[in-house]
Amino acid sequence: MKLTSILAATTALTMAAGAASAVDLTLVSWGGAYQKSQLKAYAEPYMAMHPDVNIIWDESSAEAVAKLRAMHEAGNLTWDLVDVDAADSFRLCDEGLALEYEPNDLLAPAPDGTSAADDFGAQIVNACYIPQIVYSTTFGYRTDMVGDTPPSNICDVFDLEKYPGKRSLEKRPINNMEWALLCDGVAKDDIYSVLATDEGQQQALAKLGTIKDQVIWWSAGADTPQLLADGEVVMGSTYNGRLFSAIVEQNQPIGMLWDAQVFSFDGWVIPADLPEDRLALVKDFLFFATDTQRLADQAKYISYGPARASSAPLVGKLDGTDIDMAPYMPTDPANAQNVFYYNFEFWADYRDDIDAKFQAWLAG
Repeated sequence: MKLTSILAATTALTMAAGAASAVDLTLVSWGGAYQKSQLKAYAEPYMAMHPDVNIIWDESSAEAVAKLRAMHEAGNLTWDLVDVDAADSFRLCDEGLALEYEPNDLLAPAPDGTSAADDFGAQIVNACYIPQIVYSTTFGYRTDMVGDTPPSNICDVFDLEKYPGKRSLEKRPINNMEWALLCDGVAKDDIYSVLATDEGQQQALAKLGTIKDQVIWWSAGADTPQLLADGEVVMGSTYNGRLFSAIVEQNQPIGMLWDAQVFSFDGWVIPADLPEDRLALVKDFLFFATDTQRLADQAKYISYGPARASSAPLVGKLDGTDIDMAPYMPTDPANAQNVFYYNFEFWADYRDDIDAKFQAWLAG
């Protein structure tokens, strides 16, 4: 059914009942600056185009898995579209709580005719996930502590002679083990097959052991920017958005090392078993909200890269400023020359075992 038909039918029914004629569309997100970027980039423009649609926000994405389970058990599905991180999308898809879709049927092609499936590419991590933004875990470094040749290769993190000083790394094996193997000579395509073995896990820990006494371990994303600002570390890993804030908003002497940045994603899932009229409205909204221009527009408000390749060249300036956003985007071609894709399925299978080994290694 066409959206205009849905709205017309709904208007007629609600007017007959003496009620308001707006059609509600309930979106679930994370609140804060990220949700604001969604509101500005595509929710407000969509409502302007469709004045009979009223978008309602629910800030429960952190509890999306548990709440969707409860809704399905109760037979009371009150959400229409849910923003989740990629890891949660696997759980929702596996449990049949998220609708499977065909990218080229649901999503707009790129302006040059490239299919949606090809334009999103590897960002479509499973059959239920509709990616919006790419964020990364990468390294920042003190520009005044690295001499005349700033680090440009991920293996500079392990080079204490060239770049003496403390590093900060997250206090978990994810990402650290992959970077360690890369810098111990394992080919990128072989990382997870090697890491699946006891020998590969020991190899990664041994490589990390070469810098262990120079590492400050962090648990919160804000830790590394603060350690860098205080000059306690020369380089450290964190989320690219945290580094953007330190560089642009706090004017800290920090540079970005993008080599082997680890991509992760945030995006939509459609709850399974939506009524047909609500599903048609969701599909119409998604076609608009995930097109090339809308994902580029979102980058005006937050330093996360658009999930479409065709959106990257359209990224402009931080809203209300003269600051170009492209240099801070993980998806910008200049920054994405050597990307590492986090393997969600591998870590779902091996996380507990490798976590235990990593924590024992830390304590040793």
